[in-house]
Amino acid sequence: MAASTHTVTNQAPPLVGYDVYTSDRALSEAVERHLDPELLDTARGELTALGTAAGSAQVQEWGVLANENPPKLRTHDRYGHRVDEVDFHPAWHQLLDRAVSAGLTGAWTREGGHVRRAAGFLVWTQAEGGHGCPISMTHAAVPALRTDPALAAEWEPRLTSAVYEQGLRPAAQKAGVLFGMGMTEKQGGSDVRANTTEAKPLSGDGQYGLTGHKWFCSAPMSDGFLVLAQAPGGLTCFLVPRILEDGARNAFAIQRLKDKLGNKSNASSEVEFDGTWARRVGDEGRGVRTIIEMVAATRLDCVIGSAALMRQAVAQAVHHTTYRSAFGGLLIDKPLMRNVLADLALESEAATALALRLAAAYDDGGEQERAFLRLAVPAAKYWVTKRCTPVAVEALECLGGNGYVEESGMPRLLRESPLNSIWEGAGNVQALDVLRALQREPGALDAFLQEVGRARGADHRLDNAIKELLTELADLDGIEARARRLVERMALVLQGALLVRFAPPEVSDAFCASRLGGDWGTAFGTLPHSLDLGSVVDRARPLFSPS
Repeated sequence: MAASTHTVTNQAPPLVGYDVYTSDRALSEAVERHLDPELLDTARGELTALGTAAGSAQVQEWGVLANENPPKLRTHDRYGHRVDEVDFHPAWHQLLDRAVSAGLTGAWTREGGHVRRAAGFLVWTQAEGGHGCPISMTHAAVPALRTDPALAAEWEPRLTSAVYEQGLRPAAQKAGVLFGMGMTEKQGGSDVRANTTEAKPLSGDGQYGLTGHKWFCSAPMSDGFLVLAQAPGGLTCFLVPRILEDGARNAFAIQRLKDKLGNKSNASSEVEFDGTWARRVGDEGRGVRTIIEMVAATRLDCVIGSAALMRQAVAQAVHHTTYRSAFGGLLIDKPLMRNVLADLALESEAATALALRLAAAYDDGGEQERAFLRLAVPAAKYWVTKRCTPVAVEALECLGGNGYVEESGMPRLLRESPLNSIWEGAGNVQALDVLRALQREPGALDAFLQEVGRARGADHRLDNAIKELLTELADLDGIEARARRLVERMALVLQGALLVRFAPPEVSDAFCASRLGGDWGTAFGTLPHSLDLGSVVDRARPLFSPS
């Protein structure tokens, strides 16, 4: 075919070679808001460097390669020895190396660590979401291990290290390690108290042998795992190393890797324990209480990960429409497209503001903030993760047919988008957890109401929404059937309060008018036309200069 017919015009340039962090005003402003001024210069430098890397052509290619070359299971070596290893593409290891070196597993050991780490996690996982799973579990294992000071002293320096070392070796021989977890079993799922994996004591010093099956074991090539099993005293938490101190392989048979909708770069597996050596973490019969802090931390990462995916989807949509012309002008200048983009940008900014507020509460660590997190984390996990998929769908549509093609990257975002609403407890589990906190921990509701109350008087729609929420909270009898609606309203009120206090007026006005004031349709792009939508879209535009 003649070359003249292949002239390429009216195509948006690739969104590459930009700073993911600096381009995200909602995120960078949240970091400035929540960090001690003495930490800001250092944090800006770290996050700008990470953001520049995340937006580079090289790292974007790593993300593509890690997904196009998913992990492969090798159960045996050439001689028939059982090895149970998972092979990853080099791009996977490159992504993990940079994530670990950026401190994304070390929040617990530095000042302002949770805000800095949350911002970095939000930036870096925009390049590729799957490798965020072992990073998240490694980070979250620390508070669970701290229930046993001896175990924490041994493992915490390795977990929080800034060194990534791939390969299976005794943990004592590695400068840094990764952790996974194995909680669910095929007969129980989220009902972990139905677990049947048995733990038999081997000695009086906390050593056990585990026998049973785990239906979902994430990141099976990790150096260690926190698992739940039934000990003589009831459901208990255990630490299972892949390699024992003498270099022998622990009994850890990987039966198969899951063939998942998305999250293709990450290995999720089924494993069998058969006399597998383990160390008890915490007391017998208190497994859920021991591991609950790990679950809370990974649930927060579900919020951060969804906020990251939403931000990348919105950035791609705004970027595309900035350069693509149709019907006599740029798409971004068309009133209806501007409405869609502004609506998507609101969802993204609200998720980011909430995620960083929760991270700041972790850094504070005070009794009031811990009580606030007890309600805010499951409410945020419920709502933000559920909003992720519709945002990904609508953002993909902004690219038209181009967005439906794999090369655009949008299908990968779409396939990844439902994950965080399922992982660490699906929607009903989160809603029921909120009800449990409301009924058993009155201090949690007091802390939540104090937080949203800080914005009272600034917007009448928010004030009305708070009043309506109080009315609903006054009657908890028979509330389970309407728990999702209650939790949705709690999350929206909390997001609205944060935006009213901290976001530009055009953002908070649009959010309150639509999400709280009722002037909103069932699809994106139905914001009241009288709002300053252009400013909302401009705020979401990634800072990009085509070469």
